[in-house]
Amino acid sequence: MFWTIVGWIGFGLIAGFIARALVPGKDDIGLLMTIVIGIVGSVVGGFLFGLLTVGLRGFQPAGWIGSVIGAIIVLVIYNKVTGRKRRART
Repeated sequence: MFWTIVGWIGFGLIAGFIARALVPGKDDIGLLMTIVIGIVGSVVGGFLFGLLTVGLRGFQPAGWIGSVIGAIIVLVIYNKVTGRKRRART
């Protein structure tokens, strides 16, 4: 059980960091929010993948690609809702 939680945290951290790197602009979120966005993104990615392939299977985690896509979606929605995204100055 402990290693499952550690695995989810590591997985969420990596997916969240990749999503933050792919979404343009500066993110004003910390490490904890990056992990949360990555974990939620994995669930969202799994849900969307299930809808597109074999139908609704409930909430489940996705693989790496699905997790990153889900984390990007969650990050964009989070930035729109909170208004925290700043445009990069040139």
